[in-house]
Amino acid sequence: MPSPHLDANRARALGQELVRVHHWLRTELTRIRADVTAYAAGSDLRPTRLRTHCTAFCAALTRHHTSEDVAGFPALAEQFPELAPVLIELRKDHDLVGDILRRLTELVDSIGPNNADTVRRELDGLAAILESHFRWEERRLIEAFDALEMGTGTGEDLLGTALGADGARSARD
Repeated sequence: MPSPHLDANRARALGQELVRVHHWLRTELTRIRADVTAYAAGSDLRPTRLRTHCTAFCAALTRHHTSEDVAGFPALAEQFPELAPVLIELRKDHDLVGDILRRLTELVDSIGPNNADTVRRELDGLAAILESHFRWEERRLIEAFDALEMGTGTGEDLLGTALGADGARSARD
C-alpha cells in the first residue's frame, strides 16, 4: 500500500497534469489553425495532412472531455459535492465543443481552397470557446484535483490522455 505522502504527491500532480493536457491541446489547435491559414493563403500544404492532424486533435480533445465526464468529474463530485454546479456547466461546455468538433470534422473532410476560410473561422471559434473553458476549469478544479483522495484512477483515466513531464503525449496515444 502506498504511503499517504506518495498519494498526496500523486494527487497534487493531477492538477498540474490537467494544466499540461490543456497546454498541449492549445498548442495543437494553434498548429492546426496556422496550417489552415497557410493553406488558405496558397501554401503547398496537402489537405490530407490537414485532415490527419485535425482528426487526431479532435479525437484527443474528445477523449479528454469524455474521460473528465466519465471518471474525473464523478470522482470530484463524490468528494466535493459543492462542485456539482460547476461540473454540470463544464459538461454542457463539453457538449457544445462536441458539436463544434462534429461540424469541424465535416468541413475538414472536404477542405479545399473554396472552404478553407470557413474551416479557419470554425477553428477560431473553437479556440475562443476552449480558452474560456480551459481557464474556468483550471480556476475551479485544480485545487480539487490536488486534494482528490487517490484510488479513483490515474491521470490518464481521469483526464483522458497521458503526457510526460515535458508535456509530450506518450507513445501509446
